[in-house]
Amino acid sequence: MSKERELFEQLKTLTTERRNPATMTIDSEDTAGILRLINNEDKKVAFAVEKELPYVAQAVDIVVNAFKEGGRLFYAGAGTSGRIGIQDAAECPPTYGSDPRLIQGMIAGGKPAVFKAQEGAEDYEQNGMNDIVAHGVDENDVVCGIAASRRTPYVVGAVKKARSLGAKTIFVTTNPRSEFNIEVDVAICPEVGPEVVMGSTRMKSGTAQKLVLNMITTAVMIKLGKVYENMMVDLQMTNKKLEERSKRIVMTITGVDYDEAERVLLEAGGHVKTAVVMVRAGVGPTEARARLQNAGGFVRGAIEDGSEKKQA
Repeated sequence: MSKERELFEQLKTLTTERRNPATMTIDSEDTAGILRLINNEDKKVAFAVEKELPYVAQAVDIVVNAFKEGGRLFYAGAGTSGRIGIQDAAECPPTYGSDPRLIQGMIAGGKPAVFKAQEGAEDYEQNGMNDIVAHGVDENDVVCGIAASRRTPYVVGAVKKARSLGAKTIFVTTNPRSEFNIEVDVAICPEVGPEVVMGSTRMKSGTAQKLVLNMITTAVMIKLGKVYENMMVDLQMTNKKLEERSKRIVMTITGVDYDEAERVLLEAGGHVKTAVVMVRAGVGPTEARARLQNAGGFVRGAIEDGSEKKQA
């Protein structure tokens, strides 16, 4: 059997490549009807992700442990999947004050593929392997492959190479777990069913992938002390919006007014966590920083007694 015919046979068995019986008349619907059909299918995505929460939890714990040991998280994907990984990686530093090197995205075809499809770049496992080597992945790191079909050669190659180097591996796919046959530490398989338009995995599959990655990095950052109550307290004041958001966070947590929040943030060197502890614990910036260090970076522990409380 030729490689082309083998690929054809693979694709026709994938859930995400099948026709969706609920949208067979979408081409004859008016605008409202088209949107209704799309929306009806989108509603199914969150429930598919819900069934995979135990596996998402395993992934979170793997990443938290890696970060505590000095490791990093790499996403590897092609097309939509790659762009979703890059987006998630890029949004963590301004949101949580994390080092940009901590979470990184790799995409088949490199940086140009972020903005324009680089057809064919995903077709070779070696390309994924090469990117793993180029990023210096080692046994301390975690590599998360993202592929709706689970078969994308670039992603499979990246995960294989990472595993051979001793890195922990995660895989996010939107095809059934029963058909998953790649050796990884954790597979996350929200089964979203056939797409609204056959094979258009930027739709339900992309939405599911985005939900999963949001969960992983948000939960990781919470477990690392980047959130107090339900507010981001380690954001970076890198633009005017984030400066004002920082003041609002300090005001909301502590009850001080705008001018006082501005003053305390200035005294804290722009560090929201320090400012919050200063006000809530009634201490100066040096003591606030010491409390945070003793509490492992957790604001709640720093306010209460300076020692980290056990995280669930």
